[in-house]
Amino acid sequence: MPFMEDCLDLPLSKVLPILQQRIMEGSKYHGIPTLKSPLDFWIYQEILWETRPEFIIEIGNYHGGSALALAHACDALGKGKIIGVDTIHDRVDPRAKAHPGITFITGDACEMYPVVEGMLGGTREVMVIEDSAHTYENTLNVLKTYSPLVGADMYFIVEDGICHHGLEVGPNPGPYEAVETFVRMDRQFVVDRTREAYGITWNPKGYLKRVAHRKHEEMNAG
Repeated sequence: MPFMEDCLDLPLSKVLPILQQRIMEGSKYHGIPTLKSPLDFWIYQEILWETRPEFIIEIGNYHGGSALALAHACDALGKGKIIGVDTIHDRVDPRAKAHPGITFITGDACEMYPVVEGMLGGTREVMVIEDSAHTYENTLNVLKTYSPLVGADMYFIVEDGICHHGLEVGPNPGPYEAVETFVRMDRQFVVDRTREAYGITWNPKGYLKRVAHRKHEEMNAG
């Protein structure tokens, strides 16, 4: 892997694969593999501070590193619990499983929707992070299924829209295209591109904010 001074003159198309390799092979939280861009995760904690959700639903958990990081962020806020949904949790680190603020639900996310909804107690102070299979069909299905849980001014984050929109990896079409379809279908959500302010994100068009219809029209008019 090249050092920074060797990267300064590289075009972004050459830098992104270097970052991707580090994210996929080396990024850890408390020693737990965590396949997240640190730039995006910094944005997550900013959103948590601003919106203070009662629940964060993370769909796709891998080793549980990001679930644990989210739980620690909620601990610092004094508010928020994590619901992790995935088809398998055998790889999840025991420290994530032991955290009292995290509950893991095993099964297909869309099939487990009634279970997850029942855990919320009626609140819509909910943030959803979609990081499961990145096919267009799966991503769109998760968006349509879980979007009713997200209340006004809360976020539904769709990860890895960078597939074929910065990196030639993953399904094509994928999350990016699923988001474009979804926001045309559901006028209560807008793509909040202010959350891409670092200029590099693994979630282009992936920060979806729920707004009132009138507010949505005002934002589009602007």
